[in-house]
Amino acid sequence: MPARPVLYSYFRSSCTWRVRIALALKGIDYETVPVNLIKDGGQQFSKEFQTLNPMKQVPALKIDGITIGQSLAIIEYLEETRPTPRLLPQDPQKKAIVRMISDLIASGIQPLQNLSVLKQVGEEKQLPWAQAAITSGFNALEQILRSTAGKYCVGDEVSMADLCLVPQVANAERFKVDLSHYPTICQINKALLALEAFQVSHPSRQPDTPAELRA
Repeated sequence: MPARPVLYSYFRSSCTWRVRIALALKGIDYETVPVNLIKDGGQQFSKEFQTLNPMKQVPALKIDGITIGQSLAIIEYLEETRPTPRLLPQDPQKKAIVRMISDLIASGIQPLQNLSVLKQVGEEKQLPWAQAAITSGFNALEQILRSTAGKYCVGDEVSMADLCLVPQVANAERFKVDLSHYPTICQINKALLALEAFQVSHPSRQPDTPAELRA
């Protein structure tokens, strides 16, 4: 019997949440190894973890005898090896739009408000910095989603774009971004949070979630 996949995860990591949603949607049983990004100066900096992922970031997924870092690369691998249910449309144009939205969030918003960047900015500037990064990205995203969305980001099927959207909205809420300007983003987010895969993967329901943040 093949070994159970192992996900190196931090409950609050939005990149790891994307992968947890994919694993839940595809019905893949896996083991969680928590990596606390705050404790001990950040457990991702340990020699042991650095061997696993030289970028010293979560997520990392051990699966099928390999270790993959970077959430979108992990999701694409899961899509190619376990294609049901689909997270990338077959139509090349729709697939390009899903990837565009995913990249917009994963490259254009999330890294700018990530913990490692905020540490460089200085404590008093962290909140306005994160808010500016998210607002700038959400202004573009709202405009795009107006023309691509059905029930979800691209039409009425859950896609990789949705896996990126929900964790980023959670980040926006954490950084107190005014979401009233983004009705399309909010509507899609609400529809997605009603789905079981988005609930079981939620930061409030992870093995390493602190008691006071548990759902």
